[in-house]
Amino acid sequence: MAALAPLPSLPAQFKSIQHHLRTAQEHDKRDPVVAYYCRLYAMQTGMKIDSKTPECRKFLSKLMDQLEALKKQLGDNEAITQEIVGCAHLENYALKMFLYADNEDRAGRFHKNMIKSFYTASLLIDVITVFGELTDENVKHRKYARWKATYIHNCLKNGETPQAGPVGIEEDNDVEENEDAGAASLPTPPTQPSSSSTYDPSNVPSGNYTGIQIPPGAHAPANTPAELPHSTGVASNTIQPAPQTLPAIDPALFNTISQGDIRLTPEDFARAQKYCKYAGSALQYEDVSTAVQNLQKALKLLTTGRE
Repeated sequence: MAALAPLPSLPAQFKSIQHHLRTAQEHDKRDPVVAYYCRLYAMQTGMKIDSKTPECRKFLSKLMDQLEALKKQLGDNEAITQEIVGCAHLENYALKMFLYADNEDRAGRFHKNMIKSFYTASLLIDVITVFGELTDENVKHRKYARWKATYIHNCLKNGETPQAGPVGIEEDNDVEENEDAGAASLPTPPTQPSSSSTYDPSNVPSGNYTGIQIPPGAHAPANTPAELPHSTGVASNTIQPAPQTLPAIDPALFNTISQGDIRLTPEDFARAQKYCKYAGSALQYEDVSTAVQNLQKALKLLTTGRE
C-alpha cells in the first residue's frame, strides 16, 4: 500500500481521537481496512468536536485526503464498499484482540502487549460506531477492556501483582478519565510474534463475567503480538497450537424445509446476510468454529423465521 501524506500536528481539541489515529497508523500495513475505519471514526468525531477553527479545519482536511487515498487504494475491497462486510470485519478483529488479551490475563501473563491488546480492542469498538449504535455486548466488552488495561497498567507501574482473570469493575474508578493510562508507554507491537513467547490461538476459554459472553472457538488474529517482558521473570514456553473443536451441528437443520406460511421481513434478510458475512470474516482468520456457528444461525433464521 502506498504511503499516505503525513498529518499536521494534532490540535489540542482532538486529544480524544489521538489513540484511534495511532491505531490507524499501526494497521496501515497489517490491516488497511481497520486503518481506514479508524481514520473515518477520527474524522467523524473530529467534525463533531470542532470543524470551524483554522487549525482544526486544516487537520481535518488532511485527514480527509488520507481517507480518499485509502478508499481509492481499497476500492475493490468489499469491506470498504459494503458496510455490512466492513462492520463484520471490524467486530471480528476487535473481538479476537479482546479474547487474546483475556486469555493472557486469565493465564496470569501480564505484559505491555497484552495491555495494549485490551486497550486497542476498546478503541476498535469505538470505531464500530461509524456503522451505528453499539450492541449491549459490545458496550460491555469496551468498558471491561478499557478498565482492564488501566487496572493492569497501574498495577505494574506501582509494582503490584494484578488479579488474574475476571474481576468486578470498580464503579467508582473513572475509566474514561484514566484512558491514557491504558495506552501510555506502550511499545509499537511487532508484525510477527516474538520468538520468546508464542500463544495458543485456539486455547481461548469460554466464560461469562460481568455479563460479557465469550463465544467459544474464537482466537486472536495471527498478527497479534504476544511478547513477555524479560523483566517479569516468567519462563519462556512455546505452546503448540491445538486443533480446533468444532461445534455440534443440529441435524434438524439438514432436514428443515422453509414452510410456505413463514414470512421473512426485510430485517430478517438483513440479519441472515450479516451472519453470513460474519462467517466469511471468521474464515479469513481460519476460525472454523465461529464460521459454522454464524452459518447455523443464518440457516435457522431463513428456514424457521426465528433465531
